[in-house]
Amino acid sequence: MKFFKLTALACALLAGPAAQAADAASLGKELTPLGGERAANRDGSIPAWDEGGALKPGWTYGQPRVDFFKYKDDKPLFTIDASNADKYADKLSEGQIAVMKAFKNYKLEVYPSRRYCSSPDFVQANTKANVGAAKIGADGWSLAEATVPGVPFPLPKSGIEVLWNAKMKYVGVGLDMKALWIMLSPRSSGGDWVEAGSTQAYYYPWGKKGSHKLSELPPVEYHTYFNYTSPTALAGQALIVSSYLNKTSDVFYYFPGQRRVRRMPSYSYDAPQVGFENQYTLDEPRVFNGTPDRFDWKLVGKKEMYIGYGGFGMYDPNVDRRKVITADGVDPKATRYELHRVWVVEATVKDGVRHVAPKRRFYFDEDSWSLMAAEDYDAQGKLWKMRESFVIPVAETGSCDNPAFVQYDLNSGRVLFDQAGMGAGKDMSWSVEADDPKFKDAFYTPDNLRAISDR
Repeated sequence: MKFFKLTALACALLAGPAAQAADAASLGKELTPLGGERAANRDGSIPAWDEGGALKPGWTYGQPRVDFFKYKDDKPLFTIDASNADKYADKLSEGQIAVMKAFKNYKLEVYPSRRYCSSPDFVQANTKANVGAAKIGADGWSLAEATVPGVPFPLPKSGIEVLWNAKMKYVGVGLDMKALWIMLSPRSSGGDWVEAGSTQAYYYPWGKKGSHKLSELPPVEYHTYFNYTSPTALAGQALIVSSYLNKTSDVFYYFPGQRRVRRMPSYSYDAPQVGFENQYTLDEPRVFNGTPDRFDWKLVGKKEMYIGYGGFGMYDPNVDRRKVITADGVDPKATRYELHRVWVVEATVKDGVRHVAPKRRFYFDEDSWSLMAAEDYDAQGKLWKMRESFVIPVAETGSCDNPAFVQYDLNSGRVLFDQAGMGAGKDMSWSVEADDPKFKDAFYTPDNLRAISDR
């Protein structure tokens, strides 16, 4: 697999405060405001970054998001599938190639590359202030300081810094998924799909407009509330999770049969999620989720790679979800792949620590810092799972986000989809103001979980 060396600007960070000041000035000039390389690649297949945005004005909630996408009339340039994957192997991940060969519906419809992901002015200003000032904790993995909302490390020099950039990318104060389906394809021996209807909300306390020192805020990455609405065996179960910047998550789970809220101290990391036949762990949502302390994070470099970009079909609430997500992979009509530069990070489990996937490789979009894809390897070093997400421009926030993701298990042959309202009948929404009760700290307490679950 071909990787590029770190840019001269990134390497210059090692030279000290003077070099860091010079590099901060490059944000918005040689670099994009969030730290991507502004220029096109050598042959122009990746264009220069365009600060004009990707959405036409006038969108309001309830209207089809894709109708306001400037590039919705683009046509595919070519298709990559199992028959020609070797031709494009240097622009694919190992996981993509393996999935093409194992799942007959998995193919990449490649479109012209469009670079538009950005953020509001206050996020850009905070990002610039973070150069040389944001800090990883003494433990080597926690996020100790940053000016937020903003990218903590726009010129990263370690893998853990890249990961925190993805975790702290600006998407407003909250995301409300009013209806969604988690879908898991049947076993290879036969059987039914596992499908669970639910609602979910994320709250990012540090995402409020302005400029704030992270060290002066509670050390929370996010709070989330999740409630199953179906099937009968899961309906009524609910939980709240508080994911922290410097310690393991707190999880409280409501069991309707007992009418009790219980703390779940071991419901994290690689613990399997309730109801999904050991196919879905707690740290797999959104490609990676939760506390990163069990791994050492190595920054490998950069790579040009085909990733899911502008695929509004993965977020369309009005499609037939069973036609989009199939046992053979995702319907290519719902996706859009483009060539972009990505940061590559390898995570290796620490000595003395266990995890079902001791080695993982992650790919991060340079423009949005979205975590776009991952590969998990089992204890024997064999490629086991591939996850990929789909980034879109978000009208509400002026930034990009990528909650929807698909996971392919190469051992079981099963496909999993989660984290978006595709096919659920109600669009998801992002908020930049903390007006909703779900975007308040008081919502995420065990007492409130019991109160709203007993209604």
